[in-house]
Amino acid sequence: MMEEQGVGGRDMANAKDDHRPLAGVRLIDCAVGPMAAIARHFAELGADVIRVEPQEGAVDRRAGSTCQAVSLDFVAANLGKRAAVMDRLDALLADADILIAPRDAFDVQSLRLGHPALIILCVSDFGDTGRFRDWIGSDALFHALSGELSRSGIPGRTPLLPPGQLAMACAVVQAAFVTLVAYWEALRTGEGDHLDFSVLDGAAQALDPGYGIGGSAAGGVLASKLPRGRPDVRFMYPILACKDGFVRLCVLAPRQWQGMFEWMGRPEEFADPSFNKMQVRFQSKTLLPAMAQLFVNKTRSEAVREGQRHGVPAAAVLTLEEALESEQLVARKFLRTVDLGGGLSAPFPDGVLELDGERMGIAGPAPALPASDIAWWPRAEPLRPDHCGDHPFAGLRVLDFGVIVVGAETGRLLGDQGADVIKIESSAFPDGSRQSRSTGPISPTFATGHRNRRSLGLDLRHPRGKELLYKLIRDTDVVLSNFKGGTLQGLGLDYETLKAINPGVIVVDSSAFGPTGPWSRHMGYGPLVRASSGLTDQWRYPGEPDSFSDALTVYPDHVAGRIGAIGVIALLIRRLKTRKGGQVSVSQSEVMLSHMAARIAATALTHAGHAISNAGEPQSSVYACAGDDEWCVVTIRDAADEEAIARVTGGQTLGAWMERLGPRDAMETLQAAGVPAAAMLRVSELPTFDYYAERGFFRKSIHPRISEPLTMEASPVKSERLPAPPDRPAPVFAEHSFEVLKERLGLGQDEFEELLAAGAIEEFATLQTA
Repeated sequence: MMEEQGVGGRDMANAKDDHRPLAGVRLIDCAVGPMAAIARHFAELGADVIRVEPQEGAVDRRAGSTCQAVSLDFVAANLGKRAAVMDRLDALLADADILIAPRDAFDVQSLRLGHPALIILCVSDFGDTGRFRDWIGSDALFHALSGELSRSGIPGRTPLLPPGQLAMACAVVQAAFVTLVAYWEALRTGEGDHLDFSVLDGAAQALDPGYGIGGSAAGGVLASKLPRGRPDVRFMYPILACKDGFVRLCVLAPRQWQGMFEWMGRPEEFADPSFNKMQVRFQSKTLLPAMAQLFVNKTRSEAVREGQRHGVPAAAVLTLEEALESEQLVARKFLRTVDLGGGLSAPFPDGVLELDGERMGIAGPAPALPASDIAWWPRAEPLRPDHCGDHPFAGLRVLDFGVIVVGAETGRLLGDQGADVIKIESSAFPDGSRQSRSTGPISPTFATGHRNRRSLGLDLRHPRGKELLYKLIRDTDVVLSNFKGGTLQGLGLDYETLKAINPGVIVVDSSAFGPTGPWSRHMGYGPLVRASSGLTDQWRYPGEPDSFSDALTVYPDHVAGRIGAIGVIALLIRRLKTRKGGQVSVSQSEVMLSHMAARIAATALTHAGHAISNAGEPQSSVYACAGDDEWCVVTIRDAADEEAIARVTGGQTLGAWMERLGPRDAMETLQAAGVPAAAMLRVSELPTFDYYAERGFFRKSIHPRISEPLTMEASPVKSERLPAPPDRPAPVFAEHSFEVLKERLGLGQDEFEELLAAGAIEEFATLQTA
């Protein structure tokens, strides 16, 4: 178990929001635009965040969606901060823990010499290395260059840009995560760090990484192996018409199919046991039409209720307005009204993390114009965790009950930073991400998503299996899960039970809709969360009601996994002071809706009769290029971009000029002229694209049970001090049962064999010969 050592301290009663875990952390924020939201995550967790700006205010105070000259984007990104004039910077730096700034705002080496314990996150579109250093990005470009755009849309159609600013919103969370990891490492070692953060890197890692773990329906097939074009996978998560709209289903596991079969009235045509296999159902030409008939005369609410009753995951496709007015979000008090000044107010998402049942919500209004008398709030000296290894979380013991994507990501993020992550598994309830179209013992997507873990086969329904688990809990730091509400209690793994065994344990529960509210026990997968939260409704071609195009994406799973990891690190920091653990709760729906904050506020203000201006917002479009299904994205920010395009094209329309060029030639030419442009890359093209090669973004990994080398993310951020993640191969089921129980509990071979025979534990070798 990770040991913690205090190095002094004084009373923190005068610190703001002392009950929040990052109370006492001091952060200077010089970021502007969407990346200013990085520091908001710290403010919500109690850090003292001071935004440093020119006297007249930074340019993002007037950018994006505005109402009565108030920028809603600025408010959403800067809630809970204070603002100081630039003249205060040197004085503030003397006692700061973290600095977030645009890449070239400071001489980093001088700062590092003068402030050796400072964490410096330098933010730029394409990082500080290689020939792409000065390229210009946009949310649309990050979709194109991360491989996300190539998976969005309908086959034979123009690729469809996802709605909103999802790429940058996910990059924000990645940046907050790596900054907090670096801060923890600074607590361990007393040494700061310089993080070279590329927004493209962050988007490629946290939105829907092409070489990360995929959803159950993918059957273990990597996104890099998808056919050219935008594969039509709408049958995997079908959206079917109802009397009053649409409903989406996720029929994946055999038990879910059996529920669907019963719901349909057990039709003889689909009674063959082979229909328990997902691929057989996907290949059937008549199954979906038969399922569709079931919903023609039902309302969305009726369909969802009946689906829940039959054990079939189902969700209504809601508009954003319907989602915000849903009984779940109302009960959860997800929105908070913020005073915008001048008699204007609007609702904003009120934080995405719950700790010990309390929402870590809006910590204050967005800052007024910067002041010259801002000073840090008082704080105690930080405490220092034990420095017991090369990686930040060396010595941290994690029991991982997580499944599919969210569960895989949270555990991998901690394992990549040195934690000992033990995946608890049962053959009676296998992880859906172990499903594979191949016959091998492990699929490539499972291997990429579960590296740096061990696997323990344990039957928690067996009394002795439960007894072993509780013994493991005694010296465990973190327990991870992502079940629907009530499951942890049913398994005897709820926080109150585990806290009684180990007061220092930190328990994470991540679920579709959160641990409370009328939908808390609904079965949820990413596609259902997108449908229920208003995103699926937006992810369509304009004017085409049934052109839903989000089936292939895996969102918000990866970014929600990072939110859970942020909660873990925050509670580890709090545990240094209190010696007590805590509970982290994440609602994946609320994570997603937090990425629509400015739009939520604008929608409410519009309904209240206020005018919203989007004048000056960049406009992005996808253009066909020479070649087979080749495309280039261009973002036009202002008249200067239009003039540059006219010079480059010689007066032709941009579309006509593009048709003569390959997408990479068009991209290079426009970027050289200062216009944001990007070729649409497929996932298979990412490792050989110059940008990723120059950044060292990917690495090859050998798995002993997979014939081909695996391509994996090399590191979560380019850092001066953080070591590269270990490269321990992902486990086959129950591969380390004896090793773990011997090491952690001192179990001997004879007792292990007895427990194995009794069915309390499982082992891979035994399963192979059964």
